[in-house]
Amino acid sequence: MQQQHHPLLSASLGTQREIVSFHFGTDSQQRVYIQAALHGDELPGMAVAWYLKQKLLALESAGQLKAKITLVPVANPLAMGQHWHGSHLGRFHTLSGQDFNRRFPALGEALAEELADSLTQSEYENKRLIREAIDRHYRDRIARTELDAQRFTLMRMASQADLMIDLHCDWDALPHLYTTPHAWPDIEPLARWLGSEVQLLAQISGGEPFDEACCEPWLTLAERFGDEYPMPRGLLPVTLELRGVADVSPEMAEKDADAIINALIEGGYIAGEVGESPALIHPATALAGCEYIHAAQSGLVFYRRNLGEWIKAGEVVAEVVDPITDQVMPLVAEFGGVLYARNLTKFVTAGMLVVRLAGENAGRRGELLVV
Repeated sequence: MQQQHHPLLSASLGTQREIVSFHFGTDSQQRVYIQAALHGDELPGMAVAWYLKQKLLALESAGQLKAKITLVPVANPLAMGQHWHGSHLGRFHTLSGQDFNRRFPALGEALAEELADSLTQSEYENKRLIREAIDRHYRDRIARTELDAQRFTLMRMASQADLMIDLHCDWDALPHLYTTPHAWPDIEPLARWLGSEVQLLAQISGGEPFDEACCEPWLTLAERFGDEYPMPRGLLPVTLELRGVADVSPEMAEKDADAIINALIEGGYIAGEVGESPALIHPATALAGCEYIHAAQSGLVFYRRNLGEWIKAGEVVAEVVDPITDQVMPLVAEFGGVLYARNLTKFVTAGMLVVRLAGENAGRRGELLVV
């Protein structure tokens, strides 16, 4: 294992943050990138990353790694330092107000201009050229803010991978994942091993999240040059939502780490034998088919249905109670689906997102992710 330190641009006098990455295996053709806690207050993934580090060390010592695997257990040192009177504010950057998992740069068009005259009839060689171009782009790019420096550092490592796993969690939620339609066939074994209960697919979900930004240059280059040159398949992205923010335990973390290792064995990134993968709990559905239910008034939330239940159209999933006027407002599903996530906050303001259902009929457009 090699440990690398990536200093970030200092935002203020007397401060210096860094990202620390761990690298296992040799610099082979196959590469896997895994990171945790891009939203700094989402800690289940950090716990999983700690177990992964121990397991990858053992697999490396045993000579079983067939890919170079990069692990970043703490992907967001900026967010880890954002505390306000005991509350950890890890989703948004307090200086800019930006979501830490949005606004990652698109690189494909710039790479297309750079590589137009150097691509070859060798897929292997083209993959090497693309990786070098990605590395060069972020190596030479000047960050103007600490947040940009963090984004560029993560993208430089992750965008060169064949498989990128981003470990997150939700409020109070079932294990679920996000990926793209082109990647889903390869990601399905990971969903099986993890026991993911909802699989949400979108080619473009809006907001430029990390996972889509990582695969964007590969998809853009394949679309631009695929008819002229043999292009590599490119990066397979997946964001794993490891239940809810309170679901941090050694038992769950090690179980999830073992599931990821099993999926990497099945995918050919690690040598070894695994048994038959579990059955997929629910088939993949379009992210656009999810229904987001908001509170129309402020008050106390009473949940009337539990995680994992199938909610039919017209059914009440929760109630918002105004203890002053005694008004009780039901939150009713318009389309229905599996109740896969709900807000941890028990007091809501008007317009707040309360419940999310994974169905097929909502037909949402525009920004598909939680804002």
